[in-house]
Amino acid sequence: MKFFVDTAEIDAIAELNALGMVDGVTTNPSLILKSGRDILEVTKEICDLVDGPVSAEVVATEADAMIAEGRKLAEIAENITVKLPLTWDGLKACKTLSGEGKMVNVTLCFSANQALLAAKAGATFISPFIGRLDDINLDGMDLIADIRTIYDNYGFDTQILAASIRTVNHAFESARIGADVMTAPPSVIKAMVKHPLTDKGLEQFMSDWAKTGQSIL
Repeated sequence: MKFFVDTAEIDAIAELNALGMVDGVTTNPSLILKSGRDILEVTKEICDLVDGPVSAEVVATEADAMIAEGRKLAEIAENITVKLPLTWDGLKACKTLSGEGKMVNVTLCFSANQALLAAKAGATFISPFIGRLDDINLDGMDLIADIRTIYDNYGFDTQILAASIRTVNHAFESARIGADVMTAPPSVIKAMVKHPLTDKGLEQFMSDWAKTGQSIL
């Protein structure tokens, strides 16, 4: 499974990237706002830091304007993925931009039907939002499973990018079901290392080692 980091914070990306935990980055207008940086400037810096796809989102809502913005964003670096909303205009823009050889991430997916349309339009990635479905008492993992089944049935190349991941259980279930990619905040990725038995075991080892009175260095 590929790990994308869902942030525009350079330091957080760099820390995870140094450990080999970053296969790509996803950003959106909300994350850019939180970073307080210029969108083109921060996106270029991320692209220089990370080898994999970096999703940069358009802010237009009409197809022609989305296409124009997408082309502008794609000029930033070769690893830019143009992020488009899953609307009819977004699908039109996806078809055009993917036809030009640009990577496209179709976002805000909440149904398998939407995911099917995005694949037909040539999306590189489809981003189903797990956490937001959970917020309205629907199981986001059911959506991941449905999309996996449909894509496998027909051999679509579109990669399932599990998004709106908020917990380590979201990460685990996405991997178990077979999502190609997950994008998560740095805090969730770092929390995946935690287990109480690991902490307890390490505490016991250190206690026993102290009793030996020995030193490795």
